[in-house]
Amino acid sequence: MQLQGKDKATYVQGMFGRIAERYNLMNRIMTGGQDQRWRRFVVQKAQVPPNGVILDLATGTGDIAFEVLHAHPNTKVFGADFSLPMMFVGKRTLLGDLVNWCGADALNLPFPDQSFHAVMSGYLLRNVTDIRQALREQMRVLKPGGKIVVLDSSPPPPNLLRPFIMLYLRYGIPLLGRIISGKQGADAYRYLPESTQAFKTPQELAALMREAGVQNVEFKTFMFGTMAVHWGNKAN
Repeated sequence: MQLQGKDKATYVQGMFGRIAERYNLMNRIMTGGQDQRWRRFVVQKAQVPPNGVILDLATGTGDIAFEVLHAHPNTKVFGADFSLPMMFVGKRTLLGDLVNWCGADALNLPFPDQSFHAVMSGYLLRNVTDIRQALREQMRVLKPGGKIVVLDSSPPPPNLLRPFIMLYLRYGIPLLGRIISGKQGADAYRYLPESTQAFKTPQELAALMREAGVQNVEFKTFMFGTMAVHWGNKAN
């Protein structure tokens, strides 16, 4: 499924709306619960200051936002996404009322310049129509010296495990999606593995971040190289 431009944005928005109610359960099953550990790592790398103001972009059901609140209860957290059904699910959870939920387009954020001490995102860049513009917008709303942290999937690296990973991506995940979320889940979880295979390698994404002005870019991979967390900072 090779979607581009507005067609891709429309499909992705509708897809996440369709799977919103079962999204968290599916993530836990797909990753064996490891997604929670990756999100804690994201928050750790954000180096949230006392009483900081934080943006969780592509917040979905708010998992990263909630990790911030667990670790830093005095933080003011904004959760922004263009999938309203996902945020409605998050708002119903225990800490839902503590997040400032906001409908937003990642390519044109509704926030003033230099608004946040850290900007975090989970599974955003793989789904946007313009990675460079999404990174520029995150840098625009970031305060000088602030941290940008990106969690996203990566194409399976060329190693002995790659054939088995590809089988899981092509057949295992869509089957799980159908079992957990019905036909709409099968469709969505066919797109997600395809978008993983078509996405940037960790090295390519690091280069795009540097191109956008992010300094001191580093990354760490997880789950046999199929997930990566990138981080860096805006110049003071």
